[in-house]
Amino acid sequence: MALLVHLKTIRDLRGKGDRIAKVTFRGLSLYTHVLENCEDEARFDETFRWPTASRVDENEMLEVQVFNYSKVFTNRVIGTFKMVLQKVAEEGQLEVTDTLIDDNNTAIRTSVTIYIKYTTMDGTVGVWSDGEFLDIPGDPEGTFQFETDSLLSGHSQGSGVSPGRSIHGIPTFRKAGKGVFSAMKLGKTKSSKDDHKKDEPAILDMEDLNRKAMRLGGVGGLDPDCISLASVTAVTTNVSNKRSKPDIKMEPSSGRPVDYQISITVVEARQLVGLNMDPVVCVEIGDDKKYTSMKESTNCPYYNEYFVFDFHVPPDVMFDKILKLSVIHSKNLLRSGTLVGTFKLDVGTVYSQPEHQFYRKWATLSDPDDITAGCKGYIKCDIAMVGKGDNIKSPHKANETDEDDIEGNLLLPEGVPLERQWARFYVKIYRAEGLPKMNTSIMANVKKAFIGENRDLVDPYVQVLFAGQRGKTSVQKSSYEPIWNEQVVFTEMFPPLCKRMKVQIRDSDKVNDVAIGTHFIDLRKIANDGDKGFLPTMGPAWVNMYGSTRQYTLMDEHQDLNEGLGEGVSFRARLLISVAVEILDTTSTEIVSSTEVQVEPVSNISESVTGKIEEFFLFGSFLEATMIDRKIGDKPISFEVTIGNYGNQIDGVSKPSAAKKNKKEGGGGGGGESDEEESELIQQNSSEDEADDDGDLVSVSSSPPMKPVITDRNYFHLPYFEKKPCIYIKSWWQDQRRRLYNSNIMDKIADKLEEGLNDVQEIIKTETAYPERRLRGVLEELSTGCNRFVTLANKDQNQAGRTKLDKERLKSCMREMESMGQQAKLIRSQVKRNTVRDKLKMVQNFLHRLRFLADEPQHSIPDVFVWMMSNSKRIAYARIPSKDILYSIVDEETGKDCGKVKAVFLRLPGKKGFGPAGWTVQAKMEMYLWLGLNKQRKDFLSGLPNGFEENKAPRTGSCLQSLPPISLVYNMKQVFQLRAHMYQARSLFAADSSGLSDPFARVFFSTHSQVTEVLSETLCPTWDQLLVFDDVELFGEAGELRDDPPIIVVEVYDQDTVGKAEFIGRTFAKPITKMCDEHYGPPRFPPRLEYYQIYRGNSTAGDLLAAFELLQIGQGGRAELPAINGPTDSDRGPILPVPMGIRPVLSRYRIEVLFWGLRDLKRVNLAQVDRPRVDIECAGRGVQSALIVNFKKNPNFSTLVKWFEVDLPENELLHPPLNIRVVDCRAFGRYTLVGSHAVTSLRRFIYSPPDKTQNNWASTGDAIVNMDANPSVRKMDTLVKLDASSDAVIKVDVNEEEKEEKKKKKKKKKGEVEEDDETDERMLDWWSKYFASIETLMEILRAQEAALAEAEEREEQEIAAEGADIKPDDHPVKGSKGKEKSRDKSRNKDKKKSHHAGEGTEKRPSKPKVNELLVYNKELEAEYDNFEDWLHTFNLYRGKAGDDDEAALDDDRIVGRFKGSMCMYKLPLSEEITREAGFDPNMGMFQSIPHNDPINVLVRVFVVRATDLHPADVNGKADPYVVIKLGKSELKDKENYISKQLNPVFGKAFDMEATFPMESMLTVSVYDWDLVGTDDLIGETKIDLENRYYSKHRATCGIANNYSVHGYNMWRDPMKPSQILAKLCKEGKLDGPHYGPGGRVKVANRIFMGATEIEDETGLKKQTDEHLALTVLKHWEEIPRVGCKLIPEHVETRPLLHPEKPGIEQGRIEMWVDMFPMDMPAPGPAIDISPRKPKKYELRVVIWNTDEVILEDDDYFTGEKSSDIFVRGWLKGQQEDKQDTDVHYHSLTGEGNFNWRFVFPFDYLMAEEKIVISKKESMFSWDETEYKIPARLTLQVWDADHFSADDFLGAIELDLNRFPRGAKTAKQSSIGMVQNEAELPCISIFKQKRVKGWWPFMARDENDEMELTGKVEAELHLMSAEEAEKSPVGLGRNEPDPLEKPNRPDTTFLWFLSPLKAIRYLVCNRYKWLIIKIVVALLLLMMLGLFLYSMPGYLVKKLLGA
Repeated sequence: MALLVHLKTIRDLRGKGDRIAKVTFRGLSLYTHVLENCEDEARFDETFRWPTASRVDENEMLEVQVFNYSKVFTNRVIGTFKMVLQKVAEEGQLEVTDTLIDDNNTAIRTSVTIYIKYTTMDGTVGVWSDGEFLDIPGDPEGTFQFETDSLLSGHSQGSGVSPGRSIHGIPTFRKAGKGVFSAMKLGKTKSSKDDHKKDEPAILDMEDLNRKAMRLGGVGGLDPDCISLASVTAVTTNVSNKRSKPDIKMEPSSGRPVDYQISITVVEARQLVGLNMDPVVCVEIGDDKKYTSMKESTNCPYYNEYFVFDFHVPPDVMFDKILKLSVIHSKNLLRSGTLVGTFKLDVGTVYSQPEHQFYRKWATLSDPDDITAGCKGYIKCDIAMVGKGDNIKSPHKANETDEDDIEGNLLLPEGVPLERQWARFYVKIYRAEGLPKMNTSIMANVKKAFIGENRDLVDPYVQVLFAGQRGKTSVQKSSYEPIWNEQVVFTEMFPPLCKRMKVQIRDSDKVNDVAIGTHFIDLRKIANDGDKGFLPTMGPAWVNMYGSTRQYTLMDEHQDLNEGLGEGVSFRARLLISVAVEILDTTSTEIVSSTEVQVEPVSNISESVTGKIEEFFLFGSFLEATMIDRKIGDKPISFEVTIGNYGNQIDGVSKPSAAKKNKKEGGGGGGGESDEEESELIQQNSSEDEADDDGDLVSVSSSPPMKPVITDRNYFHLPYFEKKPCIYIKSWWQDQRRRLYNSNIMDKIADKLEEGLNDVQEIIKTETAYPERRLRGVLEELSTGCNRFVTLANKDQNQAGRTKLDKERLKSCMREMESMGQQAKLIRSQVKRNTVRDKLKMVQNFLHRLRFLADEPQHSIPDVFVWMMSNSKRIAYARIPSKDILYSIVDEETGKDCGKVKAVFLRLPGKKGFGPAGWTVQAKMEMYLWLGLNKQRKDFLSGLPNGFEENKAPRTGSCLQSLPPISLVYNMKQVFQLRAHMYQARSLFAADSSGLSDPFARVFFSTHSQVTEVLSETLCPTWDQLLVFDDVELFGEAGELRDDPPIIVVEVYDQDTVGKAEFIGRTFAKPITKMCDEHYGPPRFPPRLEYYQIYRGNSTAGDLLAAFELLQIGQGGRAELPAINGPTDSDRGPILPVPMGIRPVLSRYRIEVLFWGLRDLKRVNLAQVDRPRVDIECAGRGVQSALIVNFKKNPNFSTLVKWFEVDLPENELLHPPLNIRVVDCRAFGRYTLVGSHAVTSLRRFIYSPPDKTQNNWASTGDAIVNMDANPSVRKMDTLVKLDASSDAVIKVDVNEEEKEEKKKKKKKKKGEVEEDDETDERMLDWWSKYFASIETLMEILRAQEAALAEAEEREEQEIAAEGADIKPDDHPVKGSKGKEKSRDKSRNKDKKKSHHAGEGTEKRPSKPKVNELLVYNKELEAEYDNFEDWLHTFNLYRGKAGDDDEAALDDDRIVGRFKGSMCMYKLPLSEEITREAGFDPNMGMFQSIPHNDPINVLVRVFVVRATDLHPADVNGKADPYVVIKLGKSELKDKENYISKQLNPVFGKAFDMEATFPMESMLTVSVYDWDLVGTDDLIGETKIDLENRYYSKHRATCGIANNYSVHGYNMWRDPMKPSQILAKLCKEGKLDGPHYGPGGRVKVANRIFMGATEIEDETGLKKQTDEHLALTVLKHWEEIPRVGCKLIPEHVETRPLLHPEKPGIEQGRIEMWVDMFPMDMPAPGPAIDISPRKPKKYELRVVIWNTDEVILEDDDYFTGEKSSDIFVRGWLKGQQEDKQDTDVHYHSLTGEGNFNWRFVFPFDYLMAEEKIVISKKESMFSWDETEYKIPARLTLQVWDADHFSADDFLGAIELDLNRFPRGAKTAKQSSIGMVQNEAELPCISIFKQKRVKGWWPFMARDENDEMELTGKVEAELHLMSAEEAEKSPVGLGRNEPDPLEKPNRPDTTFLWFLSPLKAIRYLVCNRYKWLIIKIVVALLLLMMLGLFLYSMPGYLVKKLLGA
């Protein structure tokens, strides 16, 4: 019930200003938005809605006040309008325009216009429907309003009472069975507004709609492309809908282990930081580690190693595992090596990638111990993940150059920036409440006796796991309410590639710690990566943890639940946490550089941060408890409801009475349970209500125990007849309702959207009228819903306890919803008939987005649990999310089950609930629940079915009024008769070992149940039975029961001779109700049959076709009910058949069956099947095949075609299935069932006569189709389609091309560079053809991808553009920036690509013209519809079906195959068909079918290669070989196994002879060779050769592209094209072929043209018709009537599967099969496809000189810088064969002279551009392993040291296929040559043969930058092995052909080898002048000394004159 007021306008206002209006009803005021600067008119156009619980009284008032709005002062009243609602209450709607009155009650000029509408429960007053108040701009005629209203299928405005007002008279139409899949599909609840008119079927009729559209067109010129259809089942809009939808899927889906396989290929690593390292890559997933081999002394190792990890765990566990790649330097057996860097991501990220894989991406390594260090290198890898049933598309191998662009191919998901930064993740753990006991009470009592104190029995701590690291808080000893106030800090890259953080409270224990509860924080939900996004943030907020039940047992059987696996069955605790992220600035100095987890204390936070504590009130009433499992026994049963620990009487922890005080103060409310005394009282007598002193009510949380009563063999029910028990609980929680409200609004929008999409899919599936209109309606609803969210969610902004996440999330949700609303509008305008499917996909993305947004990461109120207790044991439970029952004044915010009656199914807890035990209902409850603030509690009973009296607990005291009732007594009771028309079921689950079931259905309604009869051995029972339930008593008002009857549960069982019947599945339905005063007749009655889907757990188990009607029994008793008029021939005794008006209309059909044969029948009861027969049955009639006399000799039938006639419904959807059963006829007339198959839909077998009008090929004309040998260029879609009657001409030009070729050749001769690329025909082999074809395939794939991307981009841009019109600053596409970036990148790449491609196409003719074949990257069957063009294969099943959702298990049940076909048509058939010439009446519709006699065939199997095999040996490799089985014969190629290879090239052809039909299944397997033990199967693939052989597509031998008689492209088929063509024409009764002059051929009425000459080996030209015939064959699909595509010459790629790992690919194999009948001429020898042998080459590298090499050493004596240079070189992968030059000692300038020659012999595969090396892996290896590695030459420059290790100075690596040309001089050589490789022209040594120049050496400096460390002058000379033999050379400077000695300066020597020389050089060179100076100075000094010495003597002599 609701009152709606639509405030339209207020006119004649005075002045100018801002206006606002307030509308008040029942004391609740709602405001409009502010209209700014209005003058005399204010157009508000807003709708207000008050849900009304009680009826609107005639004297209630509505008040409208209008104000002048002011931001600063109070608003000033302009005037008021009051109105009594008498008229509204009577009529239901009213439009009023009236004047306002001012404060003095005088009328003023201003007038108001409002429109009021009132809807009640029983629809006695007008019903309003969706879209009524949608204000559509610019829609004067109101056409929009009409289209949403009156195209509603079953809606009419007005009501049952006033028939005159039904708008436009909704068409009532009745086409047989059009509305079969109607709105009640899957027990959808129809809202009451279509319950008034359940009359019309839910799907509109075409003609009527068209008529309406025409009429509309007349009114507003409306394009039928704009019509939309609003929802049929608008559950959410109507308040009177008192029942909510039951959930049919019973079983929790998570928690069951599944198979996963992760395969990782480590291709190579680059730019590893460090000098001269020996790197190993370690791949780690969870606890499994695997290592690559070690590569020596290289920074860019090439591995190409493949690892596979297999897991069998639940999905949640799998996706949380961390995948870690790390590079370790020099690891060996003795030491663990040093870590270079790691890369982490979680497995979930891989799985969420497109195709679940990263392909050839570069992972960035970072050092966990030093976060300031930056990137430590890159690993290139593929990571792919397969779950059960996923198939991996191996992406096309792009060319190498693209992949070398590391930046553009980083291993990151879309939208993650390329540069990730380090960040700190802070998880703050404050405190927890309400923890359970984790110790036995015995221990506690012992302790109490000794110590004398009562301790809490739990020692909790919190553990946080994130990105593979774990952090723990301290342990708080014995505390139920521990306070930690600690934070756990993780350091990890941001954005992290690990999605979830796991927070776990654990109990510390001496023996082992156990989890108390687990909570996962999904980082995607607490962050937003858009432009206006925010970093992950959360809280401080409480999170609730759920797990096993709270009573403590030593061995808890549900411990898994506490670990976070599966759905928790009880509240465990709640924890107050917050999460924050801080991006680190790694340049700052004081940063801690390690990534170790830290735990630090944090300050306490105040109580109020998490919100104000409010008192909540939960009320529940049990209206019905039925279907209680009888296993429980007949002890009294009660139900307990708990919310948090409140209401939990058995094992809620009781607190000391401090909690009482807390409660009064509003503090610590979360854990506060009821007092001890109280809880004791409650437990004594929970129905007596005890009061506190202050009249506070105590909770009553469980219903009184009651003995169950027997319903039937399986179930009890509780006798709650008129007295319904109630429970109520008061609890205290932080008031965070806003979060739940926002979730609820979004959930409701999403539910409505999902329902709408299901409708659309249903309409598409049943091919009924106009899915696009319904989709438009869905989009309209979505956009209005989104806009409504934006208006509603923006309230309560300043509420206490709003966290940062609340604010940010609100903003981002509003942005998302707004943009979604806009996109929905836009898409709505683009929905056309042909785009429905694409748009549907887009809208499904909306649904995912909505569901994602609606999931609120911060909890508030815990979920409600309902437990069924028997004998004070907990038996079964239901968990009801608190948001679903939360009350709000605003209707959209209310939970979907709040105040509604919901059917709740209880189930067993934990693992018991998995599998079959979980499917049986433990109990079905009809429950009513209401949760809200205690102060809002006044309408908590308003949603209950009316007609009850409250029964309160007897008590003293005055506050009687406010007490909730403890039971409700219904005094209104209606009596009904239920008629269940059970017609048939189909595709049921096979429950018996025979592969069939003996099904019967049990129908439950209220406390009654009845069963249908048992039909034995069928999966498609037609019960055709009416079950009548008499005197069903339902309590409540008649009107409500009419609109909302309870649901009916139908369970289907399989009857077993011994033991209990076995459950097959269940479904829900709602009956159509007729009250005694209504007429039984159209449009609502009689009801029509509908399909209901039957569920078994989460998987479907069939469909039920039935109808249900509920008829009220009035005063006149049953006599007044409509009579049951069944068919007269009631030979079924007491069983009533379904009456006439309801059973479908039948007509006569004839079904012809083609019996071909039976294959692969397995043994039955250990006996072989010898004389099988097939029985076909449909709708009770059938036909038997002829008996196969000896199955071994000939498994085909002797009589091919038989037929039978049967009466089937006209409506195709109601056709019963056709059953195929195979029985084996044993001696003495015994029969045993071998297997059966049910054909559920006969649709594909319905015969439609050929449309003669289609074939009036009237026009004539000359159509030219260019036949081009290059399929990538030929456009398939431009072939001109021609008409059959005209003699059209198809020209094929060949000569043109030849001319072109000649021109090109001439041109080339003039070119300067003479390229010897003109490959000689003799050089070409099959592999040239194969590789050319693969390249073409890649090009096609790339082009497709680009086209797809382009289309997506265009669509996004359109939407973005439209969005931009609306709001330019909002990016409507989330994270579009990141996308744009990556897109720009890809676009540049595309440009480059297209540039290359352009060059490629221009250069293409210079490539030799290689004839190509077609490479299919899937099986041929997938391309050609399993070759079932006329012969179908039906799998026969026996045995019980598997219970997992996995269909893969059905393979085990297959016991054989029936080959045949069906054809059905209505009788009588037109005679034209039978009159045709050559019509064989015995064959019926199966004319021109070959005979099925045995036939001998030569089968030739070509196995090309296998890729990505699953490793079979310990070393992560396999030794594969091929085994081929056909019938009895088997070919093993064991001796030719290929050692240690996961991508082996086999290149083998195998010939076998076979006889169809006995040997028709070919198995190609790949085995792994083992030296000891048996060989293991890696995988196998099976091919049905018979279907291929007989197919019209001619799959015996592929048709080549060109016809030639010699060379690599020789014609393989023994029949020439002309013979094939003649045969096809004869078989198809075509006229032709007529070969005419001038290269023409005419077939039927088509003319083809082509070449007529052919060259033989000698080069002579001959005339031939073969080219012409081949042209026709290649275009055979264009031939009228009989044309179909003939299979070209091809290679198919088939997945290899292993029987033990069903559904998971173990690798792929490329192969093809040719078949030749033996009665034809024998084919030539098989073409040779043996793998190419690598060619032997010799690479001679002469190192002439080096220059500018950096100087490393300091001289001992002089301190000068110098280096002792030598150069080392090797061909990549052959480090052990490295060669060194001699040393140039003591170079002072970095110049070195060597004249030194390296010689590297190697084997090279031209086609793959790889070097092939064979070597033993280790000394223990048995044989050599072949490796293929890229051809890369590494040159390094070193500084020689004698007493220490040599120093590495620099290196250069040249890819011999593309490396930069060397510079002419040392000056010109620079580091740019290598770094800008892409821009510079590159050369290939294989083309140039000889090249000389200067190249730079490079190394990394401290900052990881590349720097130039020297230059080398080298000469590379490549020779083939033969040439090398003719002119041998020596190594180094040796003979033969020695190089001259280098002219080194004299300084280059070693000082300690020639000390004199050293002295000479040291002395003479450097210090010559110094020495001379010193000598001169010394002489002078000596002279001076002598002078001074002798002077005194002389002086004396002189003086004395002696």
